Amino acid sequence: MTAREGRLYVVGLGPGDAGFLTHDASAALEEAEDIIGYAPYVARVPERPGQTRLASDNRVELDRAREALARAAAGRFVVVVSGGDPGVFAMASAVFEAVEQGERDWRDLDIRVLPGISAMQAAAARLGAPLGHDFCVISLSDNLKPWDVIAARLEHAARGDFVIALYNPASRARPQRIHDAFAILRGLLEPDTVVIFAKSVGRAEENILVTRLDEADPSLVDMSTLVIVGARGTRVIARAAATPFVYTSRKAP
Repeated sequence: MTAREGRLYVVGLGPGDAGFLTHDASAALEEAEDIIGYAPYVARVPERPGQTRLASDNRVELDRAREALARAAAGRFVVVVSGGDPGVFAMASAVFEAVEQGERDWRDLDIRVLPGISAMQAAAARLGAPLGHDFCVISLSDNLKPWDVIAARLEHAARGDFVIALYNPASRARPQRIHDAFAILRGLLEPDTVVIFAKSVGRAEENILVTRLDEADPSLVDMSTLVIVGARGTRVIARAAATPFVYTSRKAP
């Protein structure tokens, strides 16, 4: 088998529940010779006879991408897995960064990105349509960019009246950043701005809280939580015995 016959697919597993997995993603996982990814994501893939599984730490994305590319260049069918969508703060960009910096023949490989349902899409669907109008997505992780850049982007998004989805909001190594983010938002937005904490959507421990900016407790947030901060047009429809509906009007407030 020549190098050009190798394949590398970057596959989104969705947020957790197998029902979120697309048909194309399922087919690729069935056929792949090698499954490569962050250990918790690899663990979500059912084991298949004859498949090789390479699980690694979350902070070695480029090493993981280079290993996948080398295996594909050797003629293997490699699937790199990501949670949610692989193009949203995930492995797709790492793969293409490795392609740009790496071996020249890697550029001729059959590389495909198979999208998945992102955490923000899954969380929004649980509630209705909080992303129903203009929105932006910001990662609070300062591992690869300085906090000053994140803070500036957060401020501009708030001033622009975007619905804001916050990824990577807090971790054991970064417990303070979500508090810093809320301090910025509280200085710019109205106290009754809608805030959503969506934890572990699609998993057994799923929990969704709809609250207000002035009442939201950032200490409830961890890395499994997707935070959505509403815009002026975001509305809450209360229900007697269920989580409220939330939507963002398509009309300017």
